[in-house]
Amino acid sequence: MSVSDSGQIQSAKAAPSPEQAKKAKTQFNKLQKRLRREVGKAIADYNMIEAGDRVMVCLSGGKDSYAMLEILMGLQKSAPIDFELVAVNMDQKQPGFPEHVLPQYLDQLGIEYYIINRDTYSVVKEKIPEGATTCGLCSRLRRGTLYTFAEDIKATKIALGHHRDDIVETMFLNMFYGSRLSAMPPKLLSDDGRNIVIRPMAYCREKDLVRFADCKGFPIIPCNLCGSQENLQRQNIKMMLQDWERQQPGRVEHIFTSMQNIKLSQMADTSLFDFKNLQIDRSSERKAYEFADDQTVDGKPARDAVKMVNIVNL
Repeated sequence: MSVSDSGQIQSAKAAPSPEQAKKAKTQFNKLQKRLRREVGKAIADYNMIEAGDRVMVCLSGGKDSYAMLEILMGLQKSAPIDFELVAVNMDQKQPGFPEHVLPQYLDQLGIEYYIINRDTYSVVKEKIPEGATTCGLCSRLRRGTLYTFAEDIKATKIALGHHRDDIVETMFLNMFYGSRLSAMPPKLLSDDGRNIVIRPMAYCREKDLVRFADCKGFPIIPCNLCGSQENLQRQNIKMMLQDWERQQPGRVEHIFTSMQNIKLSQMADTSLFDFKNLQIDRSSERKAYEFADDQTVDGKPARDAVKMVNIVNL
């Protein structure tokens, strides 16, 4: 037991037993291996990082970007190729933002890092009405700044900390509110062709990253500009997917897998598939239908059809 400054009695948290500590360590090791395996697979599947790359790892101060940097640093040590990691944070001058947290953390890691100071907070608050969603403008300003800075430091790849749940949420967000079928690709060439964005954690589940961050004790910095706003469209999508996942575990994973298995001929985009010029081709011999022997046909065919049937039967 302990006494707080206000004089209230507080219960001390009991230290874990040796058995509990051993079990917790085993579970963490499994979690860390799974995350590294998933990140490694995503990097390999999409050729995200190549020999000689200088990867700009974007840190927001949230659990996902901390985990991305941690995992990439671990993979860097064992990777068969050499590549550089540069940590970059953009201080958007939000009121109360703890400017000291990230520099202190990165100093301990001994990694090259930069803090970009740009007051996008004031711009967003000026342009967006009170209560409206700020995420769109905020992300555009942040993206433009980071793209430019990547060139300044000669980074060849820009790594963002989006995970599988983010990607699926974005797809539904664009479907429901944007009337388009698109999401966050694991690898993206910017519109001007000057930067490549990678998402190494595209295969990782958010709940695993939450556990990983808790175990590592990352100094999390909340986003008070947009993340705390209520009734955001993304939050509605997130709640919908969480409800689906409770009803049928694994549904989000199936949705993500379907994004990797797209059949354009089964969709409806005329710019991606030529529906107008589809033609039948019966020049080859028709394959035998295995259930044809059990089939009977009733009806009264047209005269021309009767003649054709008789000709075929000759």
